[in-house]
Amino acid sequence: MTSELDLIRPDWPAPDRVRAASTTRLGGVSQPPWHSLNLGTHVRDNPQYVTENRARLASELSLESAAFGWLSQVHGTDLVTSPVDGIPEADASTTTQAGQVCAILTADCLPVLLCDRAGTQVAAAHAGWRGLCAGILEQVVASFTAPSAEIIAWLGPAIGPAHFEVGQEVRDAFMAVDARAAEAFSVSGARPGHFMADIYSLARQRLEKAGVSAVYGGDLCTVSDPQRFYSYRRDGQTGRMATLVWLEP
Repeated sequence: MTSELDLIRPDWPAPDRVRAASTTRLGGVSQPPWHSLNLGTHVRDNPQYVTENRARLASELSLESAAFGWLSQVHGTDLVTSPVDGIPEADASTTTQAGQVCAILTADCLPVLLCDRAGTQVAAAHAGWRGLCAGILEQVVASFTAPSAEIIAWLGPAIGPAHFEVGQEVRDAFMAVDARAAEAFSVSGARPGHFMADIYSLARQRLEKAGVSAVYGGDLCTVSDPQRFYSYRRDGQTGRMATLVWLEP
């Protein structure tokens, strides 16, 4: 088991004071089936291991543990402005304060980071299919003081289109909001009445409709890389990775 954190640094043209990272499962102390850098407190892992893992992450990023704005994610559309007291039920956070970290936990759902080109505001969103369909990304874009044309986004590791099989009801839900969503679904060859969904394409569509055309990332599949990523759909009981964004002073 490696002791080094394997961090993904988003490849996007963010301003210098915008910092971002996405963790993998490597570099922590958790034991199977959460091995090893599990950052989720809600997945029945040993709390002491999670505390150590979070401390390692904070140290790696030269941040204080108190800077991380962890959320209790519920697949909804609520957004909070960081910093907040406690651990609010929300699926997105935003901040204009330097040193405050917007953090999202995932293990197949899509993490989305956003910032404005001036480097004055950042945000992170947990975009599972329910939240994505209900408008979580539109909520985040609307929270920016900058016009949407001045916002850029990065799509982090998530379940890829070759593995995200969904029922007719999921396709219908997206189609009811935007008929273009049909482009992100293909008929599943495995089960009649099911479709393969491209959550990256769906997110790009929703961001574009909200006025954000500068979208990066969207090429890391959690299911197909068990050595590097947690995947709830693949493994069931598993850990959680974090996708983070913050402003430097």
